[in-house]
Amino acid sequence: MQLDQVKAAVTGGASGLGFAVARHLVAHGAKVALLDVNDEKGHAAAAGLGAAAAYFRTDVTDEASVAATLKEVHAKLGGLNAAISCAGILGAGRVLGKEGPMPLKTFSTTVMVNLVGSFNVAKAAADLMQHNAPGEDGERGVIVNTASIAAFEGQIGQAAYSASKGGVVGMTLPMAREFARIGVRVMTVAPGVFHTPMVDGMPEQVYQSLCAQVPYPSRLGKPEEFADTVAFILQNRYLNGETIRIDGAIRLAPK
Repeated sequence: MQLDQVKAAVTGGASGLGFAVARHLVAHGAKVALLDVNDEKGHAAAAGLGAAAAYFRTDVTDEASVAATLKEVHAKLGGLNAAISCAGILGAGRVLGKEGPMPLKTFSTTVMVNLVGSFNVAKAAADLMQHNAPGEDGERGVIVNTASIAAFEGQIGQAAYSASKGGVVGMTLPMAREFARIGVRVMTVAPGVFHTPMVDGMPEQVYQSLCAQVPYPSRLGKPEEFADTVAFILQNRYLNGETIRIDGAIRLAPK
């Protein structure tokens, strides 16, 4: 689909990768709904993007709330043909830490936000998209999930995070196969180490060490590069059922 025809819901849209996606889409004529739990940032982000954007407070782990919110988004934007899930948490911690085994709540919360949250958005979005008028090749919509390279080579302390992101990768193909009958594509992007607000407070020495681990280019990824990848997926109908790594060829070391 052409970007100026996109009517998208973006979770985690108030900051970081999600906001970069929303900003890129709006700049190319799309209408975007920012779904997040940070009201202050959400309202500010939507206001900054102008009339083509709106903010909706959304907890992606709440199945009923997600479904209701996407119906509101559909009404506000005059349709819904793209859903991009960028909401996520790190959930860092060793399985056997200094204070004992990882509490199950730490693991389950990470999986709920990163994996179950993505699933909730995907199924609710597809339920609405199946009623869209078919475009070229019968396309009715696109779902783009966000995984991580930690899904493939998780580090020590990333058991919960890697499991959650590995689940996102794992559901991409079967969901794409199922949604083929309704003309909805499903793709996943697995970013490497990106410059987001989470690294702003990092000591300079640590930051430079992290950059040096990336073979080429030896720097952190730019949110705009992630957004470019999502836009490419939306426009290329032959991309379906696959996970795209965008990571400068980095492969995570054990720790």
